[in-house]
Amino acid sequence: MSETTQQIIERVGLIPVLRAKSVAQGRAVVDAMIAGGVTIVEVTMTVPGAIDLLKELRNEYSPKDLLLGSGTVTTGDQAQATIDAGAEFVVSPSLHPEVIHKTKSNKKISCPGALTPTEAITAWNAGADYVKIFPCSAVGGASYLKSLLAPFPQLKIIPTGGVTLQTAEGFIKAGARALGVGSDLVNLAAIDSGHPETITETARAYLKVIADARKS
Repeated sequence: MSETTQQIIERVGLIPVLRAKSVAQGRAVVDAMIAGGVTIVEVTMTVPGAIDLLKELRNEYSPKDLLLGSGTVTTGDQAQATIDAGAEFVVSPSLHPEVIHKTKSNKKISCPGALTPTEAITAWNAGADYVKIFPCSAVGGASYLKSLLAPFPQLKIIPTGGVTLQTAEGFIKAGARALGVGSDLVNLAAIDSGHPETITETARAYLKVIADARKS
């Protein structure tokens, strides 16, 4: 039986957040990450031509080779457009009930952003599959995550914002289901300077840290 979107997210444990400056740059980043074993990408709406990039990636890779998501989605219309373009999960930096509703009505995975305990449980009760805690490291990182899960153990949390190879282990041990990772992995300078292998190596390093943290 094929894996569900949630099973893939939790198995890989990593959602790279792509904020590329062009479609070509975005594709190069994705190729480098896939070479390192990371088969998920979140294309943010801040990428010029984000919808086109989603469509290109969906045409190029089968859903089992690359799980596509959209990010920085703040309206229901945006959510629908990214789902039509191939997004299987929809991520927001903030809490927008209409985005959750639109995502769930399309039977896709919803990951709204929240920071405070009130926002986190409101997002969950509104139908979120995961709650993205953002910006996580700015408010205490792994210890904040742990504090949040104490009263709300049912929450499925994905910390984003300041996640690095150094902090990844702590987040996983604190109860994160997966990690949202930005520039530490999605290294645009590496692509621009002709060194995609930097991203490939970092992808492998993240997967190892996550696997080791889960074992212990």
